[in-house]
Amino acid sequence: MSAVKQEKEPLFSAKNRKLLTNPLNIDNPITVQVLGICSALAVTAKIKPSFVMALSVIVVIAFSNVIISLMRNGIPPRIRIIVQLVVIASLVILVDQVLKAFVFDVSKQLSVFVGLIITNCIIMGRLEAFAMSNKPWPSFLDGLGNGFGYGAILLIVGFTRELFGSGTIWGFHVIPESFYDFGYRNNGFMILPPMALIIVGIIIWIQRAKNPQLIEEN
Repeated sequence: MSAVKQEKEPLFSAKNRKLLTNPLNIDNPITVQVLGICSALAVTAKIKPSFVMALSVIVVIAFSNVIISLMRNGIPPRIRIIVQLVVIASLVILVDQVLKAFVFDVSKQLSVFVGLIITNCIIMGRLEAFAMSNKPWPSFLDGLGNGFGYGAILLIVGFTRELFGSGTIWGFHVIPESFYDFGYRNNGFMILPPMALIIVGIIIWIQRAKNPQLIEEN
């Protein structure tokens, strides 16, 4: 009876919707779980590489979750980490080749950081904590949710750093020339890695101010 009831559960039930929405706020992988900080520092000087990195991670984490979920009952516990790394590495290679084929300039900017998706602790964490014990559809939603949560922070940081550090958004100048005529100058500190950490810290502060339960849990 329970099996029949589970099969009839809507694809976007309240439980499944939380898998998508919680990582955007109260369970964000960067600001709450404090994972994936390295890429948030390294690739967010401009919004374009931030977007491409976010999209790459979303694809890898969502589909690796599905693959591991499908294989979970046949993976020997002793080699599960190796199997997970092989799945992630295969997807990362595919993503890297697609980037080189269609957005080669951004691929060069991201450099080794695309390859380092293989060791991204967010992806490994979701495979271990969720995909290994859940069915493919919830695992896919969990991957999408955590990918979107990760990507949202990268886009916020990339947008802020590019706007105030270069005066551009997606490479297009958005700050009027009249501002520069009156003495406005781009803040070079914004495009340095420490500023990414400061912006992430500000986001964490705002998030905890709006969600006091996060402070109590920690």
